[in-house]
Amino acid sequence: MFTQPPKILIGRATLQDAGAVAAVRLAAARDLTRRFGEGTWSYASDSEAGVRLEVESGQVFQGRTAATVVATFRLSSRNPWLGDTSFFTSSATALYLTSMAVLPKYQRSGVGRLCIEQAVRIAREWPAGAIRLDAYDAPAGAGEFYRKCGFREVHRGEYHGTPLIWFERLLGYHWPGR
Repeated sequence: MFTQPPKILIGRATLQDAGAVAAVRLAAARDLTRRFGEGTWSYASDSEAGVRLEVESGQVFQGRTAATVVATFRLSSRNPWLGDTSFFTSSATALYLTSMAVLPKYQRSGVGRLCIEQAVRIAREWPAGAIRLDAYDAPAGAGEFYRKCGFREVHRGEYHGTPLIWFERLLGYHWPGR
């Protein structure tokens, strides 16, 4: 564990970063399985080809030290969940934060918080009125981390059999009354 946060630069992932981004996601999934046992997170690994498709079609970001990709997240204006999402505050434009992962040896060093800060900055420049995300409703989930980063819980339920907590962070204008 680091005593000071390492110097991390956040930027858009390129096709050349796809293998490293996939490796970060896989390392985080394996670490959750090691620490909490098998769960949905155990199967949440992405292939390099899958990440390449995401890079080509969306906003995939990576955080890196001088030599290594150590974190990743994805922002999209497309809702990743099917079904009712009326529990979110109505917003003119919302972004969805998905696929956030930090290499295990860099966790608890400020890298995740830096990713969230950058996601908020990017969302404000978009401009978006809210960031929405989900976390596992299990010991392996990052719900407490998101609360500490200014997100509020808006709903608990299951999505395709996986218990989740949905969060949002309002950034600007939202429709009154919701």
